[in-house]
Amino acid sequence: MEITVTQENFARALTAVGRVASNKTQLPILNNILLRTDGNRLLVAATNLEIATTQYIGAKVVKPGAITIPARLISEFISSLPKEPVELKVKGDNLHINSGKYTSIINGVIADDFPELPTINEKSSIQYSIKTEDFKQAVSQTIITTSSDSTRPVLTGVYWHSQDGQLVLAATDGYRLSERVLVETKSEVSAIIPTQTLQEVLRTIVDGDDEVDVLFDETQVRFRINDAEIISRLIDGNFPDYRQLVPKKSDNIVKIAKSDFMRITKIAGLFARESGGSITLTVSEETKSLSIHSIASQFGENTSEATAEVTGEGQVTLNSRYLTEALGVIDGDEVEFSFSGKLSPCVLKSTDVKTNYYHIIMPLKS
Repeated sequence: MEITVTQENFARALTAVGRVASNKTQLPILNNILLRTDGNRLLVAATNLEIATTQYIGAKVVKPGAITIPARLISEFISSLPKEPVELKVKGDNLHINSGKYTSIINGVIADDFPELPTINEKSSIQYSIKTEDFKQAVSQTIITTSSDSTRPVLTGVYWHSQDGQLVLAATDGYRLSERVLVETKSEVSAIIPTQTLQEVLRTIVDGDDEVDVLFDETQVRFRINDAEIISRLIDGNFPDYRQLVPKKSDNIVKIAKSDFMRITKIAGLFARESGGSITLTVSEETKSLSIHSIASQFGENTSEATAEVTGEGQVTLNSRYLTEALGVIDGDEVEFSFSGKLSPCVLKSTDVKTNYYHIIMPLKS
């Protein structure tokens, strides 16, 4: 192989795929990045056998070929070079790199030893083209409620499924739940995408990317953003029937400015660190207020209050971090917060009648 690429494009591609290259593996080849010519482009790829990510960059190809190179070394070396053309030549198992006054030889491994990159049959798959902003928002709103408990793998991803002609994303860790309607669909979809995969897609998106193409088959999902591709295995199993957790109605309903709610929650959270983030919310129809009380036995206690439109009277204890994270991803300037009792699920959503997202938090036993 003998090619020339630009330092900027090569460094960006190496950084993107290098995150997937695994150093926690019994297969040393997975520590490497695959470099392979493809017409007048260079394919840069890595896999950990669960996720495979590829980036294509333009190249002046003198001689086609392929090699695999240690991910960390090549990424850090190329990122450190000045913004000049980079010449790559493969001689035996070595990659010779020349750029301006910089010359390096990196020991590689022949590409034949690299795992075959997964593919998806486009003709037999379900495909969506989703606006980048919608994709980023929907994924950010749901991955915060996925679980990290590997003993319940179906909860460690986001459930993408069709419901009443819409593509819906849902996630739960057993303590909270989120659901977001994304786009209309005529296809039947039911797939659990690992959180790590979705985080990788979010990191791959850059300014100027207009759409994310999503392709499902029975066992895999592929995301394509311009010249980047990420293919991942789906999580095997059945997602729980989460809709039975959603309250049909609530006795106490609060409509409050999101900025006010966020402020009093953060302040209360400062005093709740000793108690595992436990804060107590009290709503009063008579005083038209929402107040939050928290205690830190070593430092003191706090009560913060905000004016709100309130129906009902009640009290509930929540985890301050869960509440802060929920408020951080809800659209709009005003939030509706509703609950029925000290142990019933609390629902948060925008007051916008067209809202496509809701978030549920289970109370703590006070």
